[in-house]
Amino acid sequence: SLLKANHIDSIIEKDKPDGFVTTNFTDAQLEALIVHEHGVTIAKENGAVLSFAMAASWEFWSGWPFFAHMIEKLPEFSFEGQVLTRQNSYQYGPICIDKSLRGTGLFERVFYASLASMRERYPIMATFVNQINHRSYAAHTRKVPLMTLGNFQYNQNNYYLMACSTALTQEML
Repeated sequence: SLLKANHIDSIIEKDKPDGFVTTNFTDAQLEALIVHEHGVTIAKENGAVLSFAMAASWEFWSGWPFFAHMIEKLPEFSFEGQVLTRQNSYQYGPICIDKSLRGTGLFERVFYASLASMRERYPIMATFVNQINHRSYAAHTRKVPLMTLGNFQYNQNNYYLMACSTALTQEML
């Protein structure tokens, strides 16, 4: 329900500046993300999911045309001297925080928990932010230190490609 409430197809135009999610999941995809990728980090209270972050291998994401495009673009980007590959990086996101809890520090806690969950498998986390999603870009550059590696286009939308080391912890800041 949190994903649906914050998906770009569900929110009204005036709420888009508050941030949005662009990736949809079928029940089977969500189950595979949880069971096989161990790629869902959540925060919940009284049984209600208040926040989630998704993370998975490029293989998992390769079935979505958007992510297949990103995979093709990976060799065009480098992070700390390493060219991004399917082997040394993974895709993080989407992340979503219940609107009532934005600005409380929950974003940072879920982000770092998600990052830690992938640390043993990959040295680099990569993601994208739609250039019209100013709230997400600000969160990923001000609240957590993602580096913008460059830009790419897909379906007439412009995106930032961003990355960080999975060795990064909140205590390091």
